[in-house]
Amino acid sequence: MGEPLAGTEAPWLGIIGLGEDGPTGLCPASRAALDAAEIVFGGPRHLALAGVGARGRAWPVPFDLAPLLACRGRRVVVLASGDPFWFGAGGSIARHLGPGEWRCWPAPSTFSLATARLGWRIEETACLGLHAAPFATALPHLAPGARLICLLRDAAAASGFRDWLDAQGFGGSTLWLLEALGGPRERVRRLAAAMPPDAAPPLALALAVEAAGAPGLAAVPGRPIEAFAHDGQITKPAIRAMTLAALAPRRGQMLWDLGAGSGSVAVEWCLAGGRAVAVEARADRIGNIEANIAAFGLAGQMAALRGRAAEVLADLPAPDAVFVGGGFDTALFARLQAAAPRARLVVNAVTLATEGLLIGLHAAHGGALTRIALESAAPLGRGSGWQPARPLLQWSTVL
Repeated sequence: MGEPLAGTEAPWLGIIGLGEDGPTGLCPASRAALDAAEIVFGGPRHLALAGVGARGRAWPVPFDLAPLLACRGRRVVVLASGDPFWFGAGGSIARHLGPGEWRCWPAPSTFSLATARLGWRIEETACLGLHAAPFATALPHLAPGARLICLLRDAAAASGFRDWLDAQGFGGSTLWLLEALGGPRERVRRLAAAMPPDAAPPLALALAVEAAGAPGLAAVPGRPIEAFAHDGQITKPAIRAMTLAALAPRRGQMLWDLGAGSGSVAVEWCLAGGRAVAVEARADRIGNIEANIAAFGLAGQMAALRGRAAEVLADLPAPDAVFVGGGFDTALFARLQAAAPRARLVVNAVTLATEGLLIGLHAAHGGALTRIALESAAPLGRGSGWQPARPLLQWSTVL
């Protein structure tokens, strides 16, 4: 909550969480701020619920904060659903203001109301804003017995999400449609074979899921090759798991995946909470990377960039880690030293020439040098025997 700083005037902007019960559900402080406001911004539904009349200004479409910021210095209120800082407009607004310019009065979020109606522990429930994100965002949260609350645009989106669940192997899940929670029009219905034709209007809808069906996505790196679009140019699961361990992903950090192939390393990095740019020279492989971004719901975390690594480094956001799966040489190393100081670097080599280069760089710059040789059981005559994979040399260091 933004409080006025010492020596400054009171905040000119109030951000008020509004429920389906309208002004009657507001606390005295938020009600007083609403009554005192000269101008009230919000969606048409919020403005109607609050009954602000001529003071109301609907957000422009597409959404733009410019009209709000132009009112700086006047008494202004923004109305948002429930908790404005949980999938609401609060974070977008506060990013443009100083800490003494605003104050927020949140109301119970849709997630809080939904779990309260269903008797679910909110800390054990995945809360997802799928009204502004692809359905695949839910993929890492799906497992037998998992519970999800998903904000959705409308009944058509709820029907589409149920179809998506079925395609992921979770067609046996139990679903509830929750509409206009906290207000006089509230309804909570367990879904039958078809989506109800009379579902509530946009921004008042949530879908609760108790998952049942497929095993779901593994929680650690080394996901199976079958989960990715690729042309055979893909880091194998065991090597990928060891590579991610060396890269040491941390939430919010940026990875450069250079010579990305299918982008599987970048995907696994993003599933661990990071962000990534996958750089690949071949157009067909860029297509595979983009397919994997879509399949895993990573559009907000990962991007594909066509080009040769050495030529595009200047256009990339500063990295916390760099992975090079192919095309590594002394010139690229020198460019990385200049472009990504203090970033963690991991290079995998399978050719003798690149192995020799890594051995020399390790001697000069330190780090960890690991030789990885894997063998798998395979048919051999009437029995089976060990079939070795091509050995790999991995160098990890800090630039």
